[in-house]
Amino acid sequence: MISHITGEIAQSGDGYVVIDVAGIGYQVFVPKSISYDLAGKKEIIKLHTYLHVREDALILYGFQDQSQLEMFKLLISVTRVGPAVAINILSQIKIEELAAAIIHDDEKVLTRISGVGAKNAKRLILELKDKMKKKMEGVVLPPGSDNYDAVSALVSLGFPRQDAQRAVEAVSINGGSVEALIKAALMKMRE
Repeated sequence: MISHITGEIAQSGDGYVVIDVAGIGYQVFVPKSISYDLAGKKEIIKLHTYLHVREDALILYGFQDQSQLEMFKLLISVTRVGPAVAINILSQIKIEELAAAIIHDDEKVLTRISGVGAKNAKRLILELKDKMKKKMEGVVLPPGSDNYDAVSALVSLGFPRQDAQRAVEAVSINGGSVEALIKAALMKMRE
């Protein structure tokens, strides 16, 4: 098992990075938020990894911190949720929002994630609710999903998810309705 990898970023793309370790390039699949953050950078990084073994391939998944890796492992423990679906989920929603949706039986939030239908949302809630409650003890979960709704609306308008998240987070301090968050985020992105 490869538990982490440290090396220089040789290349990055949509959902992956290639890490150069002593002259060997390891392709590591990462949530899109991480690949966007690392795009164009040539620095030494450390990623916590999960090695997925298939009959025809060895696939390495990487995360910037241990909590992301633990959430990934929880997601792939769910029936019919493989590594590709799990990495897709973690690319589109923050860990705290995902945990809140599962703990509060909020299928609506889960089904807004592309690739997660009603059946998968119910399965995630059913199989992870108790585990998530134990894992998230002492962590303050977001009270609602207004930020997620605003980000989803901006993405559906054609804005990159990363830009939409930054803008919504910057203006959500003032609070307000989803519509107010969208308007304020649009104004912020124009600056």
